Amino acid sequence: MLISLQIENFALVDQLDLELGAGLNVLTGETGAGKSIILDALDAALGGKVSSRAIRTGAERALIEATFDLDPSLIAWLSEQQIELVDDMTLVCSREVVSGRGNVRSRSRVNGVLVNKQQIEFLRDRLLEITAQGQTMQLGQPTLQREWLDAFGGEALVRQRDQVARDYSAAQQALQALEKRRQFEQQRLQQMDLFEYQAKELVAANLSDPDELDQLEQERQRLSHSVELQQQSYQVYQALYQNDSGASACADLLGKAESVLTDMLRYDPQLQPLLDMVTDALAQVEEAGRQINAYGESLETDPERLQAVEERVVQLKQICRKYGPTLAEAIAHSQQVQRELEELSSGGQSLEVLEKNYQERQNTLIEACQKLTQLRQKAAQELEALLVRELKPLAMDKVQFKVGIAASTPTATGADRISFLFSPNPGEQLQPLSETASGGEMSRFLLALKACFSQVDAVGTMVFDEVDAGVSGRVAQAIAEKLHQLSQRHQVLCVTHQPIIAAMADSHYRVDKQVIDPTAGTAKKRGKTKRASEATPAANSAETNGSHLEGQDVRTVVRIALLDAQQRREELAQIAGGKSDQEAIAFADSLLTQAASVRATLTDAKAKATERTKAPSAKAAAKSKTLPKSRTVHPS
Repeated sequence: MLISLQIENFALVDQLDLELGAGLNVLTGETGAGKSIILDALDAALGGKVSSRAIRTGAERALIEATFDLDPSLIAWLSEQQIELVDDMTLVCSREVVSGRGNVRSRSRVNGVLVNKQQIEFLRDRLLEITAQGQTMQLGQPTLQREWLDAFGGEALVRQRDQVARDYSAAQQALQALEKRRQFEQQRLQQMDLFEYQAKELVAANLSDPDELDQLEQERQRLSHSVELQQQSYQVYQALYQNDSGASACADLLGKAESVLTDMLRYDPQLQPLLDMVTDALAQVEEAGRQINAYGESLETDPERLQAVEERVVQLKQICRKYGPTLAEAIAHSQQVQRELEELSSGGQSLEVLEKNYQERQNTLIEACQKLTQLRQKAAQELEALLVRELKPLAMDKVQFKVGIAASTPTATGADRISFLFSPNPGEQLQPLSETASGGEMSRFLLALKACFSQVDAVGTMVFDEVDAGVSGRVAQAIAEKLHQLSQRHQVLCVTHQPIIAAMADSHYRVDKQVIDPTAGTAKKRGKTKRASEATPAANSAETNGSHLEGQDVRTVVRIALLDAQQRREELAQIAGGKSDQEAIAFADSLLTQAASVRATLTDAKAKATERTKAPSAKAAAKSKTLPKSRTVHPS
């Protein structure tokens, strides 16, 4: 049950502290007074969508805090989520909305602990059910009708639907593999021809060394200039070691220098390092001369080898142009072609295997869909009976309702096409709900549907935003009684414009919108929800269940007041007649008297029904006392 709702800087609300009680809580007020803003704030506190417009103009952040009685079933969940319990065993869900840099950011907390979207949605499903304005327009959508039927079917149905989703995914994957294999089979032979040609060409090229082309280029240069290299090597040899022209070679000069330094060393031992250097240089020059001589003698003109090298270079360059651009990349491509060819040759799984696998997955899906259909048919029968029973007290005692379940192609949600069929009048055929029901009938149907769900759903608080739209008179009275019945099992929060419904409330709140002037006087913050009699003219001019707006322009604010008995009379008179004259007050009194009588009648009927259900059990218990005790027989 929702205990309280605190709102700060949300839309037109500056600051509000609303306390709610058990039973039927009704919010009334003029159109546009801000009733829906309060419900929007409650929705936001439990993870609903918010935008930057949700933050009050001039403020940087909005804060909403909803406090609930803690359901014992949630204690274990809170422990699993490492969320501590508060001393008074309440659950506090808060949402902070901050605007900045053109976007909006929000954070949700439970008992002060940051929670993610999945956690807050888990709590929302167990704490609150909001039926918003315009939801009747969604009643005709087949997708939502299927979702409602599945939810009504309970956990077993939902589990089977999840199994169908998994089987459908497996069947789709098998189908994709099969289709891919079929396409692959059409292209496989062409690909094999192409790869076989490439493999043959690359194998014939005998690629192994990524540096082969560079090495061949060097060899070609050497073979192409062998004569020049021979002549130049002989010139180097003469310069270094032996000169036939009579000029001194480098070795001769170094030899003379070595001889002179040897003579000098007798007089100056410090020249030894220099002598060593010259000696080493002479040895290196002589070795260089011998090697250049050997190099020149080894050079031979080999036209055949030159031709072979040039042909190989041309071949490798052609390979590089097709599969390169470098030889290393061509070698890598050759290896890849071999792998592709092996894979194509093996063919992977055969079409027969893939077709068999797909058929098995499809059969599994069909069986799962059949089980789901059976569960939906059972849930449909229960929903039909229960919904008709809920609709009859809503001035629809001749109504017919059926959940149409038609076969369709299996999908992730099953093989059923769900449609709600409806006939409000005797003799009329069942037709799709969206094509048959009027606006008032849609409102009553939605209320009855929520009443059905309330019997299988443990949600503590049910919120209705103008569920009475499009109805009046006797139908409005029927809706009021249905809301009262719901409030016996759940806390109900209802926004209404119907005085008949408002008269049935256990707690009646008035919401209005005011324009305040900060210069009118000093304002003080309001604490808890005030009764209307406590709101003085001075306070009304400077507060909105909220704080002082000193230094700001004139502002529009929303405030809410809990009405006492006299104020309820005036509010009901205002709703019914538009003015609080004596005739309207008398009508309001009659509404309150009638509501008290209806509540008493409904309470007595409920008590008698409870006694009737207990009586058979008591008789059976008394009878069982007179019967002999059963004897357990064990098989020998």
